[in-house]
Amino acid sequence: MVDFNSKEYLGLVDKWWRATNYLSAGMIFLKSNPLFSVTNTPIEAEDVKVKPIGHWGTISGQTFLYAHANRLINKYDLNMFYIGGPGHGGQVMVTNAYLDGEYTEDYPEITQDLEGMSRLFKRFSFPGGIGSHMTAQTPGSLHEGGELGYSLSHAFGAVLDNPKQIAFAVVGDGEAETGPSMTSWHSTKFLSAKNDGAVLPILDLNGFKISNPTIFSRMSHEEITKFFEGLGYSPRFIENDDIHDYAAYHELAANVFDQAIEDIQAIQKDARENGKYEDGTIPAWPVIIARLPKGWGGPTHDQKGNPIENSFRAHQVPLSLEQNDLSTLKQFEDWMNSYKPEELFNADGSLKDELKAIAPKGDKRMSANPIANGGRARGAKAQDLTLPDWRQFTNEITNENRGHEFAAVTQNMDMTTLSNYLEEVMKLNPTSFRVFGPDETMSNRLWSLFNTTNRQWMEEVKEPNDQYVGPEGRIIDSQLSEHQAEGWLEGYTLTGRVGIFASYESFLRVVDTMITQHFKWLRHASEQSWRNDYPSLNLIATSTAFQQDHNGYTHQDPGMLTHLAEKKSNFIREYLPADGNSLLAVQDRAFSERHKVNLIIASKQPRQQWFTADEADVLANEGLKIIDWASTAPSGDVDITFASAGTEPTIETLAALWLINQAFPEVKFRYVNVVELLRLQKKSEPNMNDERELSAEEFNKYFQADKPVIFGFHAYENLVESFFFERKFKGDVYVHGYREDGDITTTYDMRVYSQLDRFHQAKEAAEILSANGAINQAAADTFIAKMDETLAKHFEVTRNEGRDIAEFTDWNWSALK
Repeated sequence: MVDFNSKEYLGLVDKWWRATNYLSAGMIFLKSNPLFSVTNTPIEAEDVKVKPIGHWGTISGQTFLYAHANRLINKYDLNMFYIGGPGHGGQVMVTNAYLDGEYTEDYPEITQDLEGMSRLFKRFSFPGGIGSHMTAQTPGSLHEGGELGYSLSHAFGAVLDNPKQIAFAVVGDGEAETGPSMTSWHSTKFLSAKNDGAVLPILDLNGFKISNPTIFSRMSHEEITKFFEGLGYSPRFIENDDIHDYAAYHELAANVFDQAIEDIQAIQKDARENGKYEDGTIPAWPVIIARLPKGWGGPTHDQKGNPIENSFRAHQVPLSLEQNDLSTLKQFEDWMNSYKPEELFNADGSLKDELKAIAPKGDKRMSANPIANGGRARGAKAQDLTLPDWRQFTNEITNENRGHEFAAVTQNMDMTTLSNYLEEVMKLNPTSFRVFGPDETMSNRLWSLFNTTNRQWMEEVKEPNDQYVGPEGRIIDSQLSEHQAEGWLEGYTLTGRVGIFASYESFLRVVDTMITQHFKWLRHASEQSWRNDYPSLNLIATSTAFQQDHNGYTHQDPGMLTHLAEKKSNFIREYLPADGNSLLAVQDRAFSERHKVNLIIASKQPRQQWFTADEADVLANEGLKIIDWASTAPSGDVDITFASAGTEPTIETLAALWLINQAFPEVKFRYVNVVELLRLQKKSEPNMNDERELSAEEFNKYFQADKPVIFGFHAYENLVESFFFERKFKGDVYVHGYREDGDITTTYDMRVYSQLDRFHQAKEAAEILSANGAINQAAADTFIAKMDETLAKHFEVTRNEGRDIAEFTDWNWSALK
């Protein structure tokens, strides 16, 4: 029987810690000769990197915590995974994965000998190698830490519906100063001890950021205790007056961690066997505050006598050692030898047997936990959602009702139509599908979901004022934080489940850097043969720029489309369905795709409905379609092409071409509805091999190369203009999109502000057609004057009466001449 608290076992934990520190420090500076003292081979200049890059300050504290996490796994037979919140801590997981064997399994060339260790050292922060974060290249990682603030949100999202998992979540004290991180401490209010896993947060107080002290590190024991008790936690401390009394630190850490795990297990047992915490009581989950000095155990002073250890100077590369400057080589050698590598490694570079023996085995290794690799064992089949037939939820479109609003207003709200489908998805996938958002699920018209589920809310429910909240819920939107919702969704998605984050379009920009980081993760992960793929990250932007009549200019920003279009397009999907049926088809497709970021722009307001289920199916899967019933020349030569992408742009462009047709029935045109925006894009990068990009021949089938295009667009006009520019389109393109102008005004006036409206589009079309000789100039002038007269009337009525004109409100589609 192993005594995991004995001095002998803790001595082995200390050796493991020293081994990871030795490797972590060495790989910053060396590219060869890693065990110079064990092999009695002096370090030469060519062994040292020309320009060492990396971070040391956070490493030894995290490797200490990781070593104790391994001990906890062995003692309590835990399923645990590591979240490294402090930035630039890549060596922590790399070295632990190397020592426990998983790194070699994933990268066979990195063998557990001198040659493999040399390769490992060289590849760290080196051209063509690996970065200094816990990237997707690192076994066991599902959180990079490069963008601070999200470690806890990712950790809590990962354990939702994973009742057997514990997230060992290390939060840096610099990271803890970020807004998202401060917000994420509230996550326990949404965690079910009965159905979800647990998060063990460890606040790693090493004292300093890049060059400043951290706020938490200067708070007293009592102040920190009050802070976390106020948040509902039970805080425990790992701190010691003598920072070099490592044995005392190990003993203290073992006792503190043991108590924390036993408290977690007691909380879960009470919830799962005794029905506790269903009355709104939040358990006092443990949080550990670990004062582990920055640069702990590394160089103590620089050449000028300034302190390095326990100071900001330990943050990055703590010594000036480089290939062309060996002045600190002796100091480096003393530092490395302080770990006593001869006690840790054999002369051939392999790990001592006694240390191999204490590594967790198989999937119990945090480096090999399937939860950190898409939620499944390597090579195992992904568990996709069980999906209903989306056609069961469609509106019936006929020639008589096309382009009209239905009698039942809910049929005209695209998001309400979607909610009926999502309700069934939720029923069919009770433990693998969730909806996230910042208190907007009801506002975004996902009403049907509440027929099936509440919001997950572990606090007291006060009826009748609280609505649809309770301890059993599949929606988490009760915290008004975009960062939190996005972080939860990312953690949920990276561990193999599927979710949706629905938010107001303008406020989705709050998390655009988070989405960028997720894209970068997908891209790096796709390059690793041992990585499983992930479900796609699903984002729905609603309350869009052209719907903000009651909120006005502050709530208008469709720039997420531009932001994501700049990324590698094989990982990005941008959908702009124009009605309820096409939204259903798009969402069904998004659920079936993997390893993507899906951005769906959807309307929640009553709108005219356009496309049959069959048309919607083509639009969603082909990405765009020539609409026969809205074209006078769907094939062959045209005088002009009309196109649109988005709900309001589609209404206005169809109305504009209808106006042109009524006045000039001789004009030959086709209408193209675009749903998957990036099918139009042509990346200029060589060897891009974009799987969805239209070929030049395909593009010309939709847009006749030498004819003008009027394009109604949902977002910033230069995005569409760039697509046509990249394709060297020979005709002129006239985009009517969002022009960064608006106010609190009527529904239609929002469109007029940006000249997206039908009258401006029709006016410009007439100007183009007359200039090209397709219509009579005098007739065009008369038509243009009528459009100007209508716009003047619009201005007068909206400003004087506060309503829209009948030319807008009473118009419905009718067949073309």
